[in-house]
Amino acid sequence: MTKIPLTLAGAAALRAELHRLKTVERPAVIAAIAEARSHGDLSENAEYDAAKDRQGFIEGRILEVENKLANAQIIDPALLDADGRCVFGATVTLEDMDSGQNVSYQIVGDDEADIKIGKISVNSPVARALIGKYAGDIAEVQAPNGIREYELIEVAYV
Repeated sequence: MTKIPLTLAGAAALRAELHRLKTVERPAVIAAIAEARSHGDLSENAEYDAAKDRQGFIEGRILEVENKLANAQIIDPALLDADGRCVFGATVTLEDMDSGQNVSYQIVGDDEADIKIGKISVNSPVARALIGKYAGDIAEVQAPNGIREYELIEVAYV
């Protein structure tokens, strides 16, 4: 299986989710199944069916998170030495060439991406256009409404 790139923060978040699933969610759903079983006939027991469905979801998510962590390539952006080049984990400041507006993004793995907090996936069109570029370079991004141009103002490894 291919390596899944994660920042230190992303790996920590997955570990925390796995811990919560195993120590909180799994025991809670087991208790819910036991409670539903105590009500008698399982063939007409909606609580039992819902608890079993929830258990299936939790067990599937546990397997998924364990696989991601097992195949993770954890990268600490603070330890990167890319000579000012935009790479995975870098935090970039961009200027939209049309509007003149500045934005900052950190390039992270798919599981960590959240545009609301300034984290974009390494597989996003913007990140793909930025990878390998230096401060002062112009990146062209194919957007739904046409090509957008961004000037790379700063690359930081924090």
